[in-house]
Amino acid sequence: MDIKATIMDQKAIARAITRISNEIIERNKGVKDVVFVGIKTRGVPFANRIADKIFEIENEKIPVYNLDISLYRDDLQEITDQPIVNEPFVGDINNKIIILIDDVIYTGRTVRAALDALIDKGRPKKVQLAVLVDRGHRELPIRPDYIGKNVPTSKTELVNVKFMETDSKDQVVIKTR
Repeated sequence: MDIKATIMDQKAIARAITRISNEIIERNKGVKDVVFVGIKTRGVPFANRIADKIFEIENEKIPVYNLDISLYRDDLQEITDQPIVNEPFVGDINNKIIILIDDVIYTGRTVRAALDALIDKGRPKKVQLAVLVDRGHRELPIRPDYIGKNVPTSKTELVNVKFMETDSKDQVVIKTR
């Protein structure tokens, strides 16, 4: 795959995190009862960065939980009969405002799987969705509440997010097949 364009660099990602953090604080009138749930893999460092930024702004520590949705995917069944769950979800989400966090939203199937997984873990008061990149092409009626950047793409393109924690670099690129 060839890189077509770099759409976000380290500074653009940092600005998006600051903006999303402030929007979360505004919409929820603070961060009381807010819990972040990062979808593995790159939703986790993204969630941690937003939590760190909110701590800088509000001096409030937000719990960040990791969610592996492998068992809940309906579109990966042909790939493997027994998905691997890396670690159990630990944390109380009952009657909390859950901010589900992922790097990219595309068809909406990952978010649907994450919602199924969350409901199996408890009964949140509310669930909101934050993504770094919304690339369109939804197959399900799911829409993010917080978006770092809207990037119209074709179905033949791939949006590749890299975070320092997982890839030793902060960058979002579009690749062509």
